Amino acid sequence: MRFKSQISWVMAALCLLMLGARAQAAAATAHEIVRQTTAEVMAVVEEARSYADEDPERYYSAIQGILDGVVDFRGFARGVMGAYATSERYRSLDEAGRAQLRDQLDRFSSVMREGMVRTYGKGLLAFSGSRIEISKPSLDEAEQSRASVEQLIFSDQAEPYVVMYQMGRDREGDWKLRNMIIENINLGEIYRNQFEAAARKENGDLDAVIDQWSTVELDD
Repeated sequence: MRFKSQISWVMAALCLLMLGARAQAAAATAHEIVRQTTAEVMAVVEEARSYADEDPERYYSAIQGILDGVVDFRGFARGVMGAYATSERYRSLDEAGRAQLRDQLDRFSSVMREGMVRTYGKGLLAFSGSRIEISKPSLDEAEQSRASVEQLIFSDQAEPYVVMYQMGRDREGDWKLRNMIIENINLGEIYRNQFEAAARKENGDLDAVIDQWSTVELDD
């Protein structure tokens, strides 16, 4: 499958959705956020070409500064943990168990954040010169709490890559990334399946799962 064989390249497109918080005040819709901040994101990438090899941490820090504005890392991590982090399970635990689960969610959010920043940051360095088209928002998107933004990425392939960004508003009304679908591959589901398999292997020891967590490789 062409997507799987070029996963690093395609993942670079994801950061065009994970945009800076500065666009939030000026943009009423998720689509407008994507349009307004794409140039800013790619400017960071272009500048990093001159120093990323010698100072990769500087580059990752710049990417993280962008992602932190709109990616709901905690919500994403909780979704990946699936049944192990539901409200029902939390309420079923005693106070010590709840404290442990909160700590596990905090640690896993941090692990997911670091992994995503580095994975997507590496992909972005190879991403340049491609034409990008974004779908038009619905007329009432500014009033909605959830939105999907379709992005077409044109490269040297006959057909464009299709990336779907699933966004929702937080309590303050700002748009946050909740999940992403690339070429019909739902990354949230893939990560959740990986977590569930690891939890079974570790007999439910979530600390062991978190300690050993790594991002999914989608190679052929």
